[in-house]
This record gives sequence, C-alpha cells and structure tokens, in this order.
Amino acid sequence: MGSRVRVWLNRTYAENVFFMDQLRNNPQHRAVEIHATHGDADSPVLAAADTAETEPEGLSPRAYVEYALDMCARRRVDVFVPVLHQDAIVAQRAEFAALGTALLAPRAEAVAVFHDKAVAYQAVKAVGIPVPPWYRVRTVEELIAAVEELEGAGQRACFKPAAGAGGVGFRVITRTPFSLMHLNGFPSAYVPLDLVVEALRTAAEPVDWLVMPHLGQPEVSVDCLTGPDGRVRMAIGRTKNGRRRGFTLDDAWIEPARLLAEAFGLHYLSNVQFRMYGDEPVLMDVNTRPAGGLHQIAQCGVNAPWAAVQLALGEETGELVPPFLGPDYTVVAGPRPVRPVPLPAQRTDPGVPTLSAMPAQATEPGAAQPAPVVTTAPAVPARADASATAAIAPA
Repeated sequence: MGSRVRVWLNRTYAENVFFMDQLRNNPQHRAVEIHATHGDADSPVLAAADTAETEPEGLSPRAYVEYALDMCARRRVDVFVPVLHQDAIVAQRAEFAALGTALLAPRAEAVAVFHDKAVAYQAVKAVGIPVPPWYRVRTVEELIAAVEELEGAGQRACFKPAAGAGGVGFRVITRTPFSLMHLNGFPSAYVPLDLVVEALRTAAEPVDWLVMPHLGQPEVSVDCLTGPDGRVRMAIGRTKNGRRRGFTLDDAWIEPARLLAEAFGLHYLSNVQFRMYGDEPVLMDVNTRPAGGLHQIAQCGVNAPWAAVQLALGEETGELVPPFLGPDYTVVAGPRPVRPVPLPAQRTDPGVPTLSAMPAQATEPGAAQPAPVVTTAPAVPARADASATAAIAPA
C-alpha cells in the first residue's frame, strides 16, 4: 500500500476541496494526510483538510518562502502544492528539496513567462502557437488607439490585467452610453468606453492592461499533466459553449496544449485555455497551477491530482488516457459536508516572518461536532447513457 503521503495546499480556491477528495480516493488506496493553510479562516479547504492553520498576513514574497520552509520542515511535508507566491516558492526549489519536500509546480522559468500575459503571448507565438491580436496599454491614448484599431477591423474590444488569474479585471468595451440598462439585472462585464477613459484620466497610477478582441466560443480548457522529464502524460480538454459543458480530445486543442507544456517546461499540473478568433483556435491564457475545475475530468475516469503527486514523488504513472469521455454535464449547487477542523490561534506579530511550531489540530475520530458545508459543487453527468464522444468540436 505504501507509506503515508503528506500533502500541503497553501492559500487556494474553494474548489480544491475536490482536489483533496481525489487524493484521498486514489486508486492505490494509499494513505494521504492533507494540510491546508489560508488567510480566510472560513475557507472550505481548511475545513476539508486533516490539519489546518490560518496564514500570516502581510509577508513579503521572501518572508512567505521562509514561512513555507518552516511549515514543510515541522509538518514533514512530502508534496507542496503552492498557489500563493508560486513564483517566489519555485525559485527556491532546492531549499525545499533539501527538506525532503517536492514542489508540485512548474520550473521557475515557466512560471515567470506565464505570470505576464504579454510576455507569454510573445513567447508562445515564437513556438508557432496562434495568439489573438493584442495591445499592451498603460495610458488613455494607448487605450483609445487600441480600441479604435480593433473596432476598425470589425472586432469588439476587451481588456484584462497583464498579470492576473481567474478572469479578475476582465471587461468588454462598449460604445453604448451608461444608462439604467447597465443597472438592471446582475452586474455585467460590459463597460462604456467613456467611463473607462474617465477612470484612467483620474487614476492615481497607470494601469497595465492587455486590450484584445473579444474571442468567440467554444472555450476549451486543456488540463495537462507533464512529468519533470518534460513529457506530457495527460491532456484532456473541458469545453464550454454558453451553458453547455463537455470534454474533448480533438487535436485542434490538444496538440497546441501539449506543445506548449513541453516547450516551456510546464511540469506537473497546468491549464491551457483556448477560444476562437474567427475560424482559428487561439491561446487565451495559461495557468501554471491545477485548474479549479480539474475535478471534472474525474468524470472521464482520470485521477489527475493523484497522478501528479506520484510524479512529484518520483513514481511513474504512464500515459493517462481517459477510458471514456462521458456525457455532457451540468453543475448542480448544493451543500456538501466536510470534515471539521478546529484552527489553532494565529500569531499576528508583523515582525515575526515565520510561525512557531504548533501541534497538529486534527479532529478526533468519532467526535460529535456540527459539520460546516461547502457550497461549491462537482460536475455531475446529465444522463448516464449518453455516448462517449467529445461534447463540442471546434468550429
């Protein structure tokens, strides 16, 4: 069965509760002990972990690395899955390795390239992967010029931060004057150009945006698993077209993702996102971390998180080919019980860059405690008898 594997997930998104599930439900029935840390004491990942602690606030990237090294040493972490300060952490991979901790994250060079979307587009285009037209914008004049050029070519302009994740800051530019229409219903991603211009003119500091055409659907998110030897073990596409969801192994999406993962050393779990520019799939974004929707490919019979941990431990997985692609699926929200974990008191002295040693705070077996709930939801099949085909093919 093998020895117990200790895994740490630092500050991450709520859906990684399902990442934890997949580690525990690994096909080898190997014991896994999961530690989680977060800045928010109410984060579902803290409740779902075996042990948990709140993270200190206000640490510089280097101070956070020291905190992480301390954590790995006293928790005897075998595999660390860093999301917060990933770039600073992977730059010190050797220090973690000296403690016996493997980092489930790409090479430092790859993280640096994809931290900045403008740098990433230039690098990706150089290896032959199509990218959309884009303009780096910091001033009002640059914004107006980029929007007018795109609109002159018949495109609708949008913008997003040059560095960022999760769609934060993404907006679509419209020429429609601000009116009650913008205040009806739910908040929209559409924003009038004149309001954006006014905001830039009165801003205390310059922005750093990419302005580009609003790309068409489908959106295909390819989850890749790449070994430290640079060879891709898995590439499965998750498709989104309106509210319709599905899976694909179509080469139009899979081959560019494989090329990108191998060319840039996107070791372990990464996520490559594509959309359509006219009739051509083009790169939209690259995440150098496990995707929030990674648990959805479990519907295809693949446990990618556990395979990634195996590779980090030096164990070979072979090629991960889904035994079936499953039906279209939908996401159904609902409460989900998790394992309650009391949190230790957190030191808040800003002058202390690392935490002092604290005992594990695991819930005692059989203890009667009210369980909190997680309201994120796994993907569930829409129907069990659907054919095992890709749900959406490229346009």
